[in-house]
Amino acid sequence: MSAGKVAVFSAGSWGTAFSIVLADAGNDVTLWARREELAAAINDRHENPDYQPGVELPPAVSGTHDVEKALHGADLVVLATPSQTLRMNLTQWAPYIEDDAVLVSLMKGVELGTLERMSQVIAEVTGAGPDRIAVVSGPNLSPEIARREPAASVVACEDEGVARMIQDRIHSPAFRPYTSVDVLGCELGGAYKNVVGLAVGMAVGLGFGDNTTASVITRGLAETARLAMALGANPLTLMGLAGLGDLVATCSSPLSRNRTFGEKLGQGMTTEEILATTRQVAEGAKSCASLLALAERTGVDAPIAHHVTEVVAGRMTAQEMMDSFIARDTKAETD
Repeated sequence: MSAGKVAVFSAGSWGTAFSIVLADAGNDVTLWARREELAAAINDRHENPDYQPGVELPPAVSGTHDVEKALHGADLVVLATPSQTLRMNLTQWAPYIEDDAVLVSLMKGVELGTLERMSQVIAEVTGAGPDRIAVVSGPNLSPEIARREPAASVVACEDEGVARMIQDRIHSPAFRPYTSVDVLGCELGGAYKNVVGLAVGMAVGLGFGDNTTASVITRGLAETARLAMALGANPLTLMGLAGLGDLVATCSSPLSRNRTFGEKLGQGMTTEEILATTRQVAEGAKSCASLLALAERTGVDAPIAHHVTEVVAGRMTAQEMMDSFIARDTKAETD
């Protein structure tokens, strides 16, 4: 196993779970926490009581609230913040990042306004070239990763050698990474599955069964592939772990924040009511509008993104969404 120093930003559910993967793979991990008291708890209790309670962190994981300390000497910088806050946060962190450090995105979203993927935001803010930017994406529900249940994922970088280096650095006894050079496909698969997860959750919240959810998942995959391929992604990426794999996990598991958010919408709660009851971020509730705008700009039909955006915004009910899907004009499946 390869040893090295990794900085993880920040100490939410996924960042904490991935810190365990990194430590198990032989890295020294510094987990940056926004709140000083959480960093202290990570060091004193070897646990993240707020986001992964009851999970013992490996000795190689330490917490800090000091950005400069976290980044000093780190040759890998892992970014796991909510996607819509990345630009603001990274602007503050960038001056302390080592010049040759590789930046690894765990985030699954598209920025509102710019419609940029997270790798594009990272490049814009830091000036890093494509050989220093990678993404990790796959069916990786953070509570299961934290419990070291077996899982696989994809590490994508335009430089295949860098992808293989990261693969080595994150390959632990319970976590199996595969490499890819299709950064765009991996990122769009990861972002779009959250929107489909919301739609599936709404169907569940309305009381519908497996036929309905399977139909939404399948049409959601087709919609994802349409957009990704129009933008230049490899269609095989959408059939793999970062596409179908992540989609199945998000849409099938009650651990999924997006599916759970969708269920509550299906049960009649408003977006505002749901947000008031949780500190966890359901990325699809933010990225649905930006993905819809990206599809419209690209000239791609995106009925699921359109309808989910309408429900999240309160302009349509979940039942109206399902009725509208059924009422759409019929066509050949492959159109």
